[in-house]
Amino acid sequence: MTKLVIQIPAYNEAETLPIALAELPRKIEGVDEIKVVVIDDGSSDNTAQIALANGADYVLRHRQNRGLSRAFMDGIQFSLALGADIIVNTDADNQYPGTDIPELIKPILDKTHDLIIGNRQLDKNIHFSPFKRLLERLGSAFVRRISSTNVPDAASGFRAFSRYAALPLQVYNPYSYTLDTLIQAGKSRLNIGSVPIHTNAATRASRLHKGMAHFIMRQGGAIIRSYLLYQPLRSFLLSGLLVGLPGLALVLRFFVYYFMGDGGRFVQSVTLGGSMVVASLVLVIFGFLADATRANRQLLEENLIRQRDTFRYNPENKREFLGLDVLHKEKQNE
Repeated sequence: MTKLVIQIPAYNEAETLPIALAELPRKIEGVDEIKVVVIDDGSSDNTAQIALANGADYVLRHRQNRGLSRAFMDGIQFSLALGADIIVNTDADNQYPGTDIPELIKPILDKTHDLIIGNRQLDKNIHFSPFKRLLERLGSAFVRRISSTNVPDAASGFRAFSRYAALPLQVYNPYSYTLDTLIQAGKSRLNIGSVPIHTNAATRASRLHKGMAHFIMRQGGAIIRSYLLYQPLRSFLLSGLLVGLPGLALVLRFFVYYFMGDGGRFVQSVTLGGSMVVASLVLVIFGFLADATRANRQLLEENLIRQRDTFRYNPENKREFLGLDVLHKEKQNE
């Protein structure tokens, strides 16, 4: 039995959600069971009721808005608890056509990949402005570099995870999950691929960012934070070298002139250089401490994987999941 769970984070999406749900496939070759989960992130409209009325099997409901990353991760954990073998994440605003899901999951069904990301074909996407295409290409190139992956569209939220890829997922960035999870998957050496998809025209302005400058700032911060999280020793050693080498050069400069009998004029060099060398040593020490923390986090992730893999949601006797309200068709009919 192969179970596919399609999860849709949603926040005040009562208008567009019926369109997105209508396009989702209910039969796919190679898949025995398909379930649809909507994560209502504290909506003030009737998103939850609209979701159930238009084909969602479950609605996982936050009692207040907690952000896209939290909604995404709660959906992942709930999908795993439902026994999902494959998890597809898509948007409630109907940017990603549900008709592309069979192609998206095919490499996972064929057991050739662990994570597949929908490539919005940035170079020829008619729904993106030339400036946005440029920024998306540059951002994706940078993410490919630091994540050791070859994904052409790193910011795409239309993606499919095998159970193996979803079990260790954890998002530390409160802004968005896309880059964080990609960097984590790349550093975990998962087999990552992409398939070309088309996109629908935008139905509303983005709620994640307020213009391109805000988008660059938030996503740039997410990239740096993720890289530091997964490569702490390399990051601090590099920072230590960037600070320490100029400091060492200043100290050597002082001693050269000192032994030439003219060191008094360069006392400021040894003061500044010595401070920079000390700062460099502190950064290196921080690097080793952070690397030890990273190793400890890996052990905790192993425990997390085992817990997620064995835990199952039982709709017969549970109305909550990890403290969150759960609505589903059977209970609505009751």
